[in-house]
Amino acid sequence: MLVAVLMAGCRQDMHDQPKYIPLRQSDFFGDNRSERALPVGVVARGHLEEDTYLYSGKVNGQDGAVFPFQMTEADLKRGQDRYNIYCTPCHSPLGDGVGSVVRRGYKQPPAYTEPRLLNAGVGHFYDVMANGYGAMPDYASQIPDVRDRWRIAAYIRVLQLSQRATIAEVPAQLRGSLPEAQAVNPRIGGAQVTAPTKVEHPGTRGQK
Repeated sequence: MLVAVLMAGCRQDMHDQPKYIPLRQSDFFGDNRSERALPVGVVARGHLEEDTYLYSGKVNGQDGAVFPFQMTEADLKRGQDRYNIYCTPCHSPLGDGVGSVVRRGYKQPPAYTEPRLLNAGVGHFYDVMANGYGAMPDYASQIPDVRDRWRIAAYIRVLQLSQRATIAEVPAQLRGSLPEAQAVNPRIGGAQVTAPTKVEHPGTRGQK
């Protein structure tokens, strides 16, 4: 019985730890609140987000038309890798909207070659990944790196170009690497880009 009493006392001590549960009243501070207001101007670690365009894809509330940093071949390959992991189940490797889950009954997304998406600014694709659109939920948690979202948007542009490009748009030094059937056909497929894509940040326009 003595051991049981001692154990009960120990357990009670563990329950009554000297700490404040969030929102519990406290008489230590003058306002009787245990939680304290954040200092003015404080920013959560990793969320400074000074470059609003990089984190929103919008300029004055409208979808941006340029990338916030220069896209290189490495960026496009990274975008392709992320696209193949997160986007192909619905959008398919070609971006025609007939992915594996769509063939199993999931709602079909629009093809990237639809006029509306061909004319959409690249900021639109970033915004959809960050916030969702229509039946598509946001992919902010799956793709937490904002730069990866832009890289995927750049690869989507590659897919759009690959479905509409002509042999004349292929760099001369690369035409010989195309399969013969594609070299003969003026319309080419695929989604391979080797030359860096130069982009302009809205904040650098007019600067030299």
